[in-house]
Amino acid sequence: MKKIILLGPPGAGKGTQADKICQTLNIPKISTGDMLREAIASGNELGERVDQIMKSGALVSDDIILELILDRTTKNDCANGYLFDGVPRTLGQANLFDQNNILFTHVLELQVENEQIINRMSGRRWHPGSGRTYHITFNPPKNEGIDDETGEPLIQRDDDLPETVKKRLDVYHQETKPLVDFYSNKSSESDLVYATVNGDQSVDDVFQEIQNHI
Repeated sequence: MKKIILLGPPGAGKGTQADKICQTLNIPKISTGDMLREAIASGNELGERVDQIMKSGALVSDDIILELILDRTTKNDCANGYLFDGVPRTLGQANLFDQNNILFTHVLELQVENEQIINRMSGRRWHPGSGRTYHITFNPPKNEGIDDETGEPLIQRDDDLPETVKKRLDVYHQETKPLVDFYSNKSSESDLVYATVNGDQSVDDVFQEIQNHI
């Protein structure tokens, strides 16, 4: 049974790799966002609490995240294991999972240089009407700044501006460094596999490296 945490900065290709791992191992991808949406949609008592917290603009507490995870990991589709994407986010959550016997077999960290991620993300261009995305280097439109199908202008989203990307990366590294230390130390004293993966390769090469670890 594989119970995997996938860590990696925004823009590292984590979503793509998570999908490939889940398809190969036939396990579900579990993310905080999905769990919160499912809880609200269920309309149960926990879902109503989550809904009220999110509507108030407050952060959902670690205790509620734990409750959601304990419920989610007992579902039938988790029989072969599961992959956590974007959770745990903090050392506090990692300790809480540990105390409640939510254990993992693998922690994989996708590593990509900040400069490379800023180039990847700041090169994205978006057509608001259709949601079509381009990249000025890897997937450029036929005419610069223009959507191929409509001829309408493309925009750069605020999230993809270099200074915004840099701030997001700073927050990620600040949050993740203690997690990396926690799981790295844990791997030296248990069966947990902690591994870094070079995310600055083709999608297939990154996945091959991941498969070597799992």
